[in-house]
Amino acid sequence: MDALVTAFVAASLAEWGDKSQLLVALLAARSGRPGLVLAGALAAAILSSAAAAFAGTLIGGTITIRAMSLLVALALLFAGVAGLVRRGPPALGSPRTPAILAAAILCLAAQMGDRTQFITFALSGRFDSPSLAAAGAIAGILGAAVPAALLGRSFATTVPIRAIRIVGAFLFLITGFVVALKALQLS
Repeated sequence: MDALVTAFVAASLAEWGDKSQLLVALLAARSGRPGLVLAGALAAAILSSAAAAFAGTLIGGTITIRAMSLLVALALLFAGVAGLVRRGPPALGSPRTPAILAAAILCLAAQMGDRTQFITFALSGRFDSPSLAAAGAIAGILGAAVPAALLGRSFATTVPIRAIRIVGAFLFLITGFVVALKALQLS
C-alpha cells in the first residue's frame, strides 16, 4: 500500500505543469474532444508507468535497501530540481492526426525519462511492488490530466500552474533530503 499512495502523491505533484499535462490541455482545446485526449494520455501513462515499475523491480532485486532508499532520494531531488526549471509550451504536431493517437504518442514521448517515470522506477524497486507503484503513478498522472483536458485553453490562465510547480518542487527537495538522511542512517 505504501507504494500505491506514495506513487500517487508523487506523480500527482510531479505532473502539475509538466509537458504531458500541458499537452493534454492544448490537444483537448484543439480537438474539442477531451475524452479522446484523456484516453490517449491514459494509454501513454500505462505504458510509461509499467515500463518504469518493471525496470525498478529488476534493479531493486540487485542492490541493498540502503542503495534503493538513496535512489528514491535521488529521484525526489531530481523531481525537485526539474520542477524549478522553466518550460516552454510543447509542440502539438499535425492537426490532422486523430486526437487519441496524438495524445498517446506525444504524452508517451513527454513521459519518457521524466521525473514521474524516475520516481515510479525508484518506488517500485524500493517497495518491491511494481503493480502498486505503476497504479499509483497512473492515477496521479490522470489526476493531473483530467482538469487540463476539461479546461482546455483556459487551463493555463485558470490554474496557478507555476505556483503549484514551485511548491511541489520544494516539497520534493525537502522530502528528498529527509529520505537521503534516513537512508544514510540505516545500519
